[in-house]
Amino acid sequence: MSQFSPAGKPVLIFPAGMVRSLEYLEQCQRNGQAVIGSSSLAYDVSKTRYAQWEVLPYITEAGFDQALGELIKQHDIGGIYTPNPVAWAYLNKSLPRIAPGIAVINASPAEEELTGYRTASKLGHQLLTQTLSLASCVSAKPAMPDVQLSALFRHANIIPGMCDDEKIGALCEIGRYSVPGDIVEIGSAYGKSAFVLSRLARLYGIGKTLCIDPWKREYMVQNDAGGMVDDSVQYFDADETLRVFEMNLLPYSNGDINYMRLPSTEAALHYRAQRAVSTESFGMTEYCGNIAVLHIDGNHSYEAARADVEAWSGHVLPGGWIIIDDYVWPYGDGPQRVGDEFLHKNRTRLSCAFVMGTALFLQLH
Repeated sequence: MSQFSPAGKPVLIFPAGMVRSLEYLEQCQRNGQAVIGSSSLAYDVSKTRYAQWEVLPYITEAGFDQALGELIKQHDIGGIYTPNPVAWAYLNKSLPRIAPGIAVINASPAEEELTGYRTASKLGHQLLTQTLSLASCVSAKPAMPDVQLSALFRHANIIPGMCDDEKIGALCEIGRYSVPGDIVEIGSAYGKSAFVLSRLARLYGIGKTLCIDPWKREYMVQNDAGGMVDDSVQYFDADETLRVFEMNLLPYSNGDINYMRLPSTEAALHYRAQRAVSTESFGMTEYCGNIAVLHIDGNHSYEAARADVEAWSGHVLPGGWIIIDDYVWPYGDGPQRVGDEFLHKNRTRLSCAFVMGTALFLQLH
């Protein structure tokens, strides 16, 4: 079902003040789709957001059908968008009578709202029935309940980012085989994988999560072979990205999540020198200084990825994990070269190594 009007005709958004209505309005504005906002309220604060506005009777009033039909003819409406489940059900049934040829252009709001939860439930169940058999040197903890896994997938996938479901599943598995210690992430962006790691840390009693990211545009330049990644950097606002990170992680923080807005190598010096990290948003967090899980997802140039591994891998505990993200990366081979070098130099120190999704997972003896 298309969510835009055929032949460029205006879309009527009703009720126009709901959160999803305003999100759809922004989508239409980005795509050049003409819209008309409508509400049954005598005064609707969202009216100022719309270039055109009409008032309709309440859908329960006798004059609603006639008023809607007249509005559709007056503005040559091509379709109606409504996120209200009651209005959607009524209009879906009644529009063939009120205005033949005009339809509700979005799927059932109840179906749309539950899709993400249903997908997460399937992923959680699948992870329980298709566990990884890891040659780990650490005894496995029992898997978390189905509802916890499903909740983790659901909340993770609300957060923007490149951490796919296959990688999330692998992170859930290594969480079961983790020793206690700090979780350190190099490169956090909006906080998707940071959320997953911090949630697993709490559920499996691993430790506290520390996120390292300069959140500055100049550190996002990767010098990728085709320049496609570097060309995309101009569309990111680093300060806004940090703000979104804080918004995503704050609801889950209980004194066990924090960050350093520093380049990786500078943050490593701080980590060696002192255990406390303080930010205005997350307060003070004390870390133990030994790493149980090191997730490296910073700058993907060979030099930067190698510097990250050299600066942080020495803090990883026996039985700890090192994850080199984008080991399989279509824009360059920096992470893969660094991962292969580490594998070669430390092959006698590894108890487990595998690739899942695009990430390389390594566990030290």
